Amino acid sequence: MRILLINPNSTRSMTEQAHRSAERVAAPETRIEAVNPTSSPASIEGHADEAMAVPAMLAEIRKGEARGIDAYVIACFDDPGLGAARELARGPVVGICQAAVQVAMTVATRFTIITTLPRSVPIIEDLAETYGAGHRCRKVRSVDMPVLALEEDLAHTEEMLVQEILRARQEDGAEAIILGCAGMSELCDRLKLRTGMPVIDGVTAAVKLAEALVGGGYATSKVGAYDYPRTKDVALPHVSEAIA
Repeated sequence: MRILLINPNSTRSMTEQAHRSAERVAAPETRIEAVNPTSSPASIEGHADEAMAVPAMLAEIRKGEARGIDAYVIACFDDPGLGAARELARGPVVGICQAAVQVAMTVATRFTIITTLPRSVPIIEDLAETYGAGHRCRKVRSVDMPVLALEEDLAHTEEMLVQEILRARQEDGAEAIILGCAGMSELCDRLKLRTGMPVIDGVTAAVKLAEALVGGGYATSKVGAYDYPRTKDVALPHVSEAIA
């Protein structure tokens, strides 16, 4: 089984971290490949960054299809371009936010998501609602750190997350925590140990879900919305003709 993990931003160190997390949980027969575009924003922090990252991400999926990749993991918690990616792919495409939410709803009755910047909070709240978890997600919290700052001082990042997890348990009544950024994935086990809370990392959740879907023989439906994009055969008019 071949799974392609795509980090839609252009920061290689973040891709490598997500790759290590994915390989740690992958089954022995699963081969994890990890890529990131070089033309995308260095981090994805908002709608504009998402929009700029999607074209290059879709290009990686087209390359993967040509190489016979079995499934894809989109390693950005905003799940950018997920519908478009599923149109291009034969096999399953799993976003790390959707995977983490599905795991959280299975292992707990209520949960809190902890992300990076405050501007990401409404985006993630909307995603939780879209994935049917609006009533189970008690709060989306922010540690108010830029994505790229997470790996600059891991000890500080860990401490910030620990304190936010404890507040989520006390103030939100959270029974589980979702880490709302792929850049937090390697801290997952330490955060579990330090807080005594179930902590869910979307990267590992998505890898295990992708393995299960491929192993069960499930592919992306090509009946309806996720059908392959239509080929546009009609030539566009010349600019002068369009103006006329």
